Amino acid sequence: MVVEKNIKKEKLVYEMEMNPVVRFLKKQPCDLTKEDIIRFIQENKIEIINFCYPGADGRLKKLNFPVKNYEYVNLILETGERVDGSNLFPYIDPSNSDIYVIPRYRTAFVDPFSSSASLNLM
Repeated sequence: MVVEKNIKKEKLVYEMEMNPVVRFLKKQPCDLTKEDIIRFIQENKIEIINFCYPGADGRLKKLNFPVKNYEYVNLILETGERVDGSNLFPYIDPSNSDIYVIPRYRTAFVDPFSSSASLNLM
């Protein structure tokens, strides 16, 4: 009886969750994996993945990736995307400026302002 009550309570917690990713996967953000994110992308027909990061000017910047090839989605979620850091952060020396923007799965959320189904990760 106690186990059944705990299961009902856990189900209610996820049904009331504001983040659609957490609600769909029924996992706490700290427990999300790459496989969870890919499953969410596939089953929710996500069209764009955005890697978000703070710019040197204090504004939120985005790297956008259209979801066309799941092998590529797997790759960028696992290893990040290489970018020219001097374009992102002016204080980085251009001669040594290649950096990787790597997502943190626990930060995944659906972009409520996008006209396309978009998943943002910080």
